Amino acid sequence: MGFSQQTDNVDFNTAKAHIVFGDLSKKEVTGTITYEFEILKAVDSVFIDANKVVFSNIVLHGLGVQADVEFHNDSNRLIIYNEFKKDERYELKFDYSTQPKKALYFIDWDTSTALSGTISNKQIWTQGQGKYTSNWLPSIDDMNDKIEFDLTITFDKDYEVIANGKLTNKQINDSTTTWHYDMQKPMSSYLVALAIGKYDKKVEYSNSGIPLEMYYYPEDSLKVEPTYRYTKQMFDFLEEEIGVPYAWQNYKQVPVKDFLYAGMENTSTTIFADSFVIDSIAFVDKNYVNVNAHELAHQWFGDLVTETSGTHHWLQEGFATYYALLAERHIFGDAYYYWQLYDYAQELLEQHKARQGTALLNPKSSSTTFYKKGAWVLHVLREKVGDEAFKKGVKNYLLKHQFKNVETDDFISEVEKASGQDLTNFVNTWLEGSGFLYEDYINPLKAASKEIAQMITLDDMLLVSSDGLDNKINRYWENAMYPRVKAHLFSKEMIAGVNHNILKKALKSNDLKIRQAVALSLSKVPLELKTDYETLLEDQSYITIKAALFGLWNSFPEEQNKYLNQTKDIEGFNDKNIRIIWLALALVSDDYNPENETAYFNELTDYTSPKYGFEIRENAFKYLLWISACAENCKENLEQATKHHNWRFSKFAKAMLKSMQ
Repeated sequence: MGFSQQTDNVDFNTAKAHIVFGDLSKKEVTGTITYEFEILKAVDSVFIDANKVVFSNIVLHGLGVQADVEFHNDSNRLIIYNEFKKDERYELKFDYSTQPKKALYFIDWDTSTALSGTISNKQIWTQGQGKYTSNWLPSIDDMNDKIEFDLTITFDKDYEVIANGKLTNKQINDSTTTWHYDMQKPMSSYLVALAIGKYDKKVEYSNSGIPLEMYYYPEDSLKVEPTYRYTKQMFDFLEEEIGVPYAWQNYKQVPVKDFLYAGMENTSTTIFADSFVIDSIAFVDKNYVNVNAHELAHQWFGDLVTETSGTHHWLQEGFATYYALLAERHIFGDAYYYWQLYDYAQELLEQHKARQGTALLNPKSSSTTFYKKGAWVLHVLREKVGDEAFKKGVKNYLLKHQFKNVETDDFISEVEKASGQDLTNFVNTWLEGSGFLYEDYINPLKAASKEIAQMITLDDMLLVSSDGLDNKINRYWENAMYPRVKAHLFSKEMIAGVNHNILKKALKSNDLKIRQAVALSLSKVPLELKTDYETLLEDQSYITIKAALFGLWNSFPEEQNKYLNQTKDIEGFNDKNIRIIWLALALVSDDYNPENETAYFNELTDYTSPKYGFEIRENAFKYLLWISACAENCKENLEQATKHHNWRFSKFAKAMLKSMQ
């Protein structure tokens, strides 16, 4: 039997797994799993994907099967040999143990967290997208075989355990708790998830009665509202907009330390990076709303219906990106929606200029293509066929193929039926074509958005007008009727040589984004703007405060102490963006609290420790390098970072080490 075609011959229906953790410092996981499956065509073997897993007590029950089972473990698969009969059902049960190298991550179990004031953040969490779940849970890597997974997990009673589905029972033991989670519908193995840590939770209910469980670290109770802001509103909107009820028993969201991505749409259980846990000030510049909406949309597009292969990846990422935009449009308005589409078009244009553009149905396309072009395709398609036909097509597509796997033709055919239109040319141009015609993106936006039309007109004026620079900038400012268009002006390189009157007007604006744009555009603050520029330190924006602190510190050395005193108690985002630059500036400022210099240095160096999330560590490493102060402890932590499971952070650490040699 060809292993890659097992789904043609075998259908795995259910999996009941009891998972227990051994020595946590050694990242040991053990378990017992029972699979039930049906034979579609007579075969002499079936397999379970399992990467470097040790098996024992393997038992097969079914037609004519004896207790003794012939099997082979090749370190990639457990192969069971038997004369399997068509249309018969079998049960396979086994014990297993493994020390996974990926997909199941043990956070801080081998790291001291004894620093005074630091709360231990020991966690275990999964990330199985791709074909990785089989590294910790023997399963089926092929996403075309959907299985109902019921997980039972036994762990230290002081921790919360979260997994797919509904918690049906908690059994309290002497030192452990056994958590029983039930899934009622099938899903692909890569969507199996668990998260273990110290959590509290807030629960709301959707209009349709779905429990929305929002987890948080106990110390972050004041950040729950800004972090999860608009969650119920977006959930209710998507259920109504999509027209298909949410398919799972509940919806859980869990922040974790050192996650690999922004978030992951595990079935009913989104896991996301705890860098999105924010306060109300951070919400202005960096919030969880888009990631929240994106992963929620995946519960329909990716989880309810799943691509058959990478060729159709846009059916997951393009749809999730588009429906997240619709949810944000519902909250923030039309202008926000069109500006996001404009930004996506600019990203696609840059990709095209770099000759990296590919067709949407190319499985090797970039994330920009799958996500951003995919969203654009849906926007254009909706405009082409109309709201009613588009929504009917999407609804019928989901209902017809729910809990199954899909290809692009499955979606297009439903839209064709709903609209009565032949979409062959649309598919050829937007899905199969690799070209990029900028006007096809921009002209509809100019027609739909007065703000974008005005910005493009004013941008063209900057390029073609024969007026002097100051006159052109003045005309741009005076004719810009929208705050975002005014803010856009300060993204231009030419602004560095502009008349200070425009900068002064911008600094007197009440709009945070206009003021922020000024802060980010100036590396040196002119003396005549000093008083107005100093007010930026009072803005409710961590990006603005950081830029303003450095701008003022860099421009007025004689007043560095004043600016440091003014910002000494501000942490900033979860990555401590302001605190870390503050420490670096304090260390290199002349005569700033010299009695505290050692404490400042130790604090900054300590932020490079594995105790902290990689975002904090990366910031600390950058600023220690900037002030040439990456000493022995810093270098040891940097060396450790080169082995970090987050490949982006590991790559950064390797590059920094190389730069220091």
